[in-house]
Amino acid sequence: MEKNRLHSFAEELHELKKQGNCRELPWITQQGNTIRKGEQTSYNLSSNDYLDLARDTALREEFLQSLDKDNAFFSASSSRLLTGNHMLYTALETQLSMMFGTENALVFNSGYHMNMGILPAICHSGTLILADKWVHASLIDGIRLSKAPHFRYRHGDHAHLEELLARYASRFERIIIVTESIFSMDGDCTDLGYLVSLKHRYANVLLYVDEAHAVGVRGVKGLGCAEEQDCIAEIDFLTGTFGKALASLGGYLVCRQVIRDYLVNKMRTLLFTTALPPVNLMWSLFVLKRLDGFTERRQQLHKNSELLKQQILAKGYDCHSESHILPLIIGDSKTAVLKAEDLQRKGFYVLPIRPPTVPEGTSRIRISLTAGIKTSLIHQLAASL
Repeated sequence: MEKNRLHSFAEELHELKKQGNCRELPWITQQGNTIRKGEQTSYNLSSNDYLDLARDTALREEFLQSLDKDNAFFSASSSRLLTGNHMLYTALETQLSMMFGTENALVFNSGYHMNMGILPAICHSGTLILADKWVHASLIDGIRLSKAPHFRYRHGDHAHLEELLARYASRFERIIIVTESIFSMDGDCTDLGYLVSLKHRYANVLLYVDEAHAVGVRGVKGLGCAEEQDCIAEIDFLTGTFGKALASLGGYLVCRQVIRDYLVNKMRTLLFTTALPPVNLMWSLFVLKRLDGFTERRQQLHKNSELLKQQILAKGYDCHSESHILPLIIGDSKTAVLKAEDLQRKGFYVLPIRPPTVPEGTSRIRISLTAGIKTSLIHQLAASL
């Protein structure tokens, strides 16, 4: 009887395996910039540690020296509205608003919590969401939970977005354009300046930009593409994460005071979850205060990315990346899995990205570069393609 109750799950898993789309959690050991899986040791090209801060032992030791038994708390033990709003939240949010030049900021447990919670909090029946087709799953879930009418415009297609705005702007009290600045699967970048100019044509349009893959690596001070394109002040919801280039945990929003106050009252994923541990907030603040000092790492990451892109194009792959994320579009899921396994055997830990993460027929190898990879290793990788 019990087996019959679970039969449909087993059938669906079997179908996923036939398609080459079944996932498993890998058994791996990380050491520095390498991954050990079984007997195979490979260079890690699947990490989001873009500036190599997470594995910077000197940086970690400096931070650990600042800890003692009086401040090393490993749990907040409560939500922020109860007793979990440690004073370090204020310090971190003050630091964020000062660096970005915004009225205030709000820190969340994760980027997923953040993106899944903001849109449901701010949307009502008079809101229309217009989101880029390729926004992250966390944003898609936020859109669905908001229950607001929405359209997902063709990826990067400003003409399609303009068409939707012209058709619907007068029918809704509020329209929110949602996009990422660097897209995680193709590595291409959004023209934020254009979206800002588009926003200014309509009195009821707000702009929501997720900088998860840009903060730390773009802009003179590492504040992301909005800094690079000089439009921070024009973006109503400018979000990012500490969990990638900043080597920590959590998400953040920099915004006007009224938006922060509204979310503190309305956002369920903020209100009903235990706050981040104080020791984690200390580490995030520690890294953030040093962010503008990582210029050389950002420059090296850019050089590494340009070099590998040239090599990928020379091998005949179609690569439109404008960042440190470089996809090799394979097409078929099973072929992508085999290609990833081949590269792992050759010493490069890369992973296949398959539907539903990417559209059918566009399975790929996603190469995620970091600042510390040697030029010789990039040439070795290119030769292995």
